Amino acid sequence: MRLRHKPWAQDYMKEQSSIYIAEPASLKGAWASEFKNDNPIYIEVGSGKGAFITGMAHQHPDVNFIAIELFESVAVTIVQKLVETPQSNVRVLTVDAKDLRDYFEKGEVARVYLNFSDPWPKTRHAKRRLTYKTFLSTYEDILPAKGQIHFKTDNRKLFESSLMTMSAYGMRFDWMSLDLHANEPEDNVRTEYEERFSSMGQPIYRMEATYQN
Repeated sequence: MRLRHKPWAQDYMKEQSSIYIAEPASLKGAWASEFKNDNPIYIEVGSGKGAFITGMAHQHPDVNFIAIELFESVAVTIVQKLVETPQSNVRVLTVDAKDLRDYFEKGEVARVYLNFSDPWPKTRHAKRRLTYKTFLSTYEDILPAKGQIHFKTDNRKLFESSLMTMSAYGMRFDWMSLDLHANEPEDNVRTEYEERFSSMGQPIYRMEATYQN
């Protein structure tokens, strides 16, 4: 997908300091003070335009959510949504997932969501997949013991490769669906991609995986 450059995005987001955190490293170990409560923190790595994380935040007001999006031109849409419909339990970061240890202490994040991540289908690009072992190690370092990853995708090959990398890492699979919408849970919050692919008849794959250390 070609991203449309939005040169105004950075300045706009910095004006929304109650939503967009421009210097997240300064809050490492102190996210509870940012949210002004001790509620659990769930992060979504690769939040896109924010349909999932804003929907989850509405559904779970007793949880704090952080949207992790690499591209400012994409993340600005989430910020705009939160300006139009304020949700005090959501913050937005534009950072690289490989650097999450720089922004969160061990156990500071209670759960990680990965939704419709770039599949990087070529074998030589496997290390870029958000379910590759180096990323799994990064998530483990910010989650508590027995922390969980919740993962959704429309890409069967990515799903299968993720099952293999997570299994090799020693993770346990607690829940899995090869066609999520065939018997969709009432509390499922759909992403923009999920709506699109489902409307095309594409099955949605989902899993919940738990670290064993």
